[in-house]
Amino acid sequence: MAKKKATGERKIFVLDTSVILYDYNAINNFEEHDIVIPITVLEELDNFKKGNDTKNFQAREFIRTLDNLSGHFTLQDWIPLEGKGKGSFMVWMQERTKTVDATKVFGDNKADHKILNAALALTEQYPGRPVILVSKDINLRLKAKALSLQAEDFETGKVRHIDELYTGKQYVEGLDSAIIDEIYRTGEIDPKKLPLFKKEAPSPNQYFVLKNGKASVLAFFNAETGKIERTEKNLSFGIKPRNAEQVFALHALANPNVKLVTIQGVAGTGKTLLALAGALDQKRDYRQIFLARPIVPLSNKDIGYLPGDVKSKLNPYMEPLWDNLKMIQNQWEEGSREYKKIQEMVDQEKLVVQPLAYIRGRSLSNIFFIVDEAQNLTPHEVKTIITRAGEGTKIIFTGDIYQIDTPYLDAQSNGLSYMIDKLKGQPLYAHITLEKGERSELANLANELL
Repeated sequence: MAKKKATGERKIFVLDTSVILYDYNAINNFEEHDIVIPITVLEELDNFKKGNDTKNFQAREFIRTLDNLSGHFTLQDWIPLEGKGKGSFMVWMQERTKTVDATKVFGDNKADHKILNAALALTEQYPGRPVILVSKDINLRLKAKALSLQAEDFETGKVRHIDELYTGKQYVEGLDSAIIDEIYRTGEIDPKKLPLFKKEAPSPNQYFVLKNGKASVLAFFNAETGKIERTEKNLSFGIKPRNAEQVFALHALANPNVKLVTIQGVAGTGKTLLALAGALDQKRDYRQIFLARPIVPLSNKDIGYLPGDVKSKLNPYMEPLWDNLKMIQNQWEEGSREYKKIQEMVDQEKLVVQPLAYIRGRSLSNIFFIVDEAQNLTPHEVKTIITRAGEGTKIIFTGDIYQIDTPYLDAQSNGLSYMIDKLKGQPLYAHITLEKGERSELANLANELL
């Protein structure tokens, strides 16, 4: 293949399979720069195209995209991407280099090393241009750097400053006692009376702990009325909130004007328990309650490796959800009306606990839908779930953005972080970060020191 003439600082980005499986539209996110897809990536995508998981959908969509874009070109031509100011892309066949051979360096002829060789061959073919390998696989990026290749993570969909992620709550201290008294007396106050909001109103559904010395009041900003309103400390299906954050979470869950809620927090803060209690408290307002979580196989093994039928294979993944349901149910005697009602809801499938994969594709009308462990979802998966919402549906995402069990996701790139960052300030959305653990003193000790 003839060398392409150098064109200044226009870069060549080499995409790894992990990038495509994360976002099939990745090739359109590199502005004026050119994209190369190693032939090995297409071979790997061929293995992913069958199935119902999101990664299978991503593989199929990317293959269709390449087919549509190629038109009358061959894939070894530089094919222009659609859109003003976009670069071009091609499929790179060459995996032999004149200098370093990654398969020999690392002693294995596996796909990752062939992709490294493709990037190395590109640096030889286009010496005047920066060649950068883009991968969600940290180890592959490290191997690339060991071979003196530039390597980067795929940044689209990443939250830049995770330490500044919206928490949904704010502590305001040193207020005049008259402000606290007015909220207790009337139940609300004009936010402009608070020095913090004289020029700009708070975000819709933002929560506050307003303090004057020892006196304090819990409140939230109601965008419909334009007032900061008092938030009451209410029980939810027998569950009593133990701190201000839990009060806020239960308020958001019960607010009929809020159709999407995210609850983020470390283990033991009560995320799933609160979401389920809120759902049960509003069971009359919804046709069904769905409680789902993504299946993240242990050691990256598919559930097919586990013994038993489908139900027995899935039970270990769903057990934490049943534990929370049992905790709520066991507040009452076994023969009591409340205890029996929960059992009836399960038996009649008014309350359904299922893997998230079983929920996809279903109509979500008039459903209270709880998605647990949402940090293990990609931004695309989160979008897919939300866009399934029909009339009367409320969706709750819970999770801990620092406890990722899925390869190629981290605190900045997972769907829960992405959603919190993108949706803050929307009237239909509320978020609360739970920080205080309430499971036990032992659990709190582990979260703080281990």
